[in-house]
Amino acid sequence: MMNTPLTVAPMLERAETYFPKKEVVSRTLDTVHRLTYRDIGKRTRALASALESIGVQRGARIGSLAWNHHRHLEAYFGVPGMGGVLHMINIRLPEEHLVHVINHAEDRVLLIDEDCCL
Repeated sequence: MMNTPLTVAPMLERAETYFPKKEVVSRTLDTVHRLTYRDIGKRTRALASALESIGVQRGARIGSLAWNHHRHLEAYFGVPGMGGVLHMINIRLPEEHLVHVINHAEDRVLLIDEDCCL
């Protein structure tokens, strides 16, 4: 029988432990970003801490409007890492659908990618 929780946190912890210097490469509109798993771990914990510092409680839904790059990866691990629920929102939806989806989900916080146009 397995005694390990089936959450995303152990995936990042394993990568940090066994591959701390391996790079994850992503691209935004104008830049290529290279971060190690150690860097990603630090950044996800910083995001989790920032969310807690503004009063986000365990179980709160946090919406993410982001392209698939390093900042989205940080949200993918950071939000569940502090006990939140990451609500990944399709950024290609029309504005009125985005409003409906966000309101229906009752997101407490929105993480909006600086490269994402609404």
